[in-house]
Amino acid sequence: VIQAVFFGICVLTDLSSLLTRGNDSQEQERQLKKLISLRDWVMAVLAFPVGVFVVTMFWSIYIYDRELVYPKLLDNFIPAWLNHGMHTTVLPFVLIEMRTTHHQYPSRSCGLAAVCTFAVGYILWVCWIHHITGVWVYPLLEHLSPGVKIIFFAAVTVIINIFYLVGEVLNNYIWDTQK
Repeated sequence: VIQAVFFGICVLTDLSSLLTRGNDSQEQERQLKKLISLRDWVMAVLAFPVGVFVVTMFWSIYIYDRELVYPKLLDNFIPAWLNHGMHTTVLPFVLIEMRTTHHQYPSRSCGLAAVCTFAVGYILWVCWIHHITGVWVYPLLEHLSPGVKIIFFAAVTVIINIFYLVGEVLNNYIWDTQK
């Protein structure tokens, strides 16, 4: 969903840029700058770190023991192409976007705070679903003791923050914008 929303914003930004090109409207220019800022923020804080996290974590755990993240039973309902659409294609598309479009990252402290907020919010959502249904969204969590779950959730938050920093460094490297 994050990737779909992000790339929807990218298309909207590109269309808006094309439609306002050559226009002298200050208001349209101001609105376009807001849209570009939103696109850049979503890329920096969500699309890149979450996208890289999903691909690396999903396939790492899948290779170790697929039943922990994607039980074989799901093959009956979710075709392989859709699984790859959710867990593979995210990475090349976000890397292509990073290479083709310069993104202005927020300040490091604001970016990391936003990534942490998302990570904690997502973890709370996963725990809430378990609380209501009695089923963990990710089967891996069934196998962890409460203390290990806390360590796992903390590690996940640290990893996604590392991916934020990797995205910032990669963006600066690609666009040669060292601060």
